[in-house]
Amino acid sequence: MLRHNLLLPVSTGNLLIETLPPIAERETLLSLIIPTYQERNSIAKIVPLLTSQLDRLIPNDYELIIVDDNSPDRTWAVAQDLTLQYPQLRVLRRTNERGLATAVVRGWQAARGQILGVIDADLQHPPEVLGQLWQAIESGADLAIASRNMDGGGVSEWSLLRRCLSRGAQILGLAILPESIGRVTDPMSGYFLLRRETIAGKVLSPLGYKILIEVIDRGEIGKIIEVGYEFQERQAGTSKVTWRQYIEYIQHLFRLRLARSGRFLRFIAVGLSGLVVDMSLLYLFSDAYTLALPITLSKILAGESAIINNFLWNDRWTFADLARTQTSNRQKFRRFLKFNLICSIGLTLNLAILHLIYNFVIHDRYIANLISIASVTCLNYWLNLKLSWRITDHRH
Repeated sequence: MLRHNLLLPVSTGNLLIETLPPIAERETLLSLIIPTYQERNSIAKIVPLLTSQLDRLIPNDYELIIVDDNSPDRTWAVAQDLTLQYPQLRVLRRTNERGLATAVVRGWQAARGQILGVIDADLQHPPEVLGQLWQAIESGADLAIASRNMDGGGVSEWSLLRRCLSRGAQILGLAILPESIGRVTDPMSGYFLLRRETIAGKVLSPLGYKILIEVIDRGEIGKIIEVGYEFQERQAGTSKVTWRQYIEYIQHLFRLRLARSGRFLRFIAVGLSGLVVDMSLLYLFSDAYTLALPITLSKILAGESAIINNFLWNDRWTFADLARTQTSNRQKFRRFLKFNLICSIGLTLNLAILHLIYNFVIHDRYIANLISIASVTCLNYWLNLKLSWRITDHRH
């Protein structure tokens, strides 16, 4: 049999999903990723089942992408043979990376779909549930998840130990990352669909097998719908769930927790350096023994100097991971303009609070200035995270 020599190129560098696929000759509606390792006996079964489901739901408007981690059993080669019979199937073979979560993201990077998804190759995720997930997306969901913990869901013949470990992992996740884990009943599901736009421009950093947590925490996910399903026993091969996967799950939770708090702490540290600049220049401009300028003009000059200081540090440190995805001078200048605009809004509020406190509460310009700066810091952080360093330009 002749084999199609059409292996997809493997993306390198940041795990960032483009708004539009970079190598697409045309867009499609759905791209479903099937990560594999040592699954040559399973893929010949799951590909026909998936194409049967999708031909009924969205004929000729989908693709299946097998992402294989260079399996010793040559799963990728078997998948290539299947492309002769199933033209919707595409194959990506990774030789320099390993891991289910990163395999999914590399598949999404090569995908052409407006809707992205993932399903296991081992038939533990029933293909017939795809119809319900697709209905959820059509009804307006940003993310549709197959859940073992919803009505109609279950874990088949799991041992008591495995059930306890799974539930314990979820409880631990709720304790460490409640704002993300608490949104769903099955945060460790590996079977879901989502809109590309919800993670486009986000630099992902998954660890281990649990990509869904990364998606929920870093993505712009609005409406979530979960669909119950019965987790099936593996029909071929051996389970890849080990103690290492649970350890990586815990590490991933703490990484996301630190990313949330760590960035804000860096923003605060930069803000403190800006505070030194602001207070020093406020003294230089306004004090009766120096330049003795009016307090409003002094505050504007000091505040703008602090804004420039803060932008340079935030761009190089606080938001460096986001800034690295857009390095041209034009993109950096746009970030500065946005940052300046947002901070100017903050500076206006700062001035108003400064005058209120200085004139009616504490007649000390330095204490009043300190309180006014602290009052607008959180607003500045949130607006800059959402706007100044939001990735809007992509190369194709």
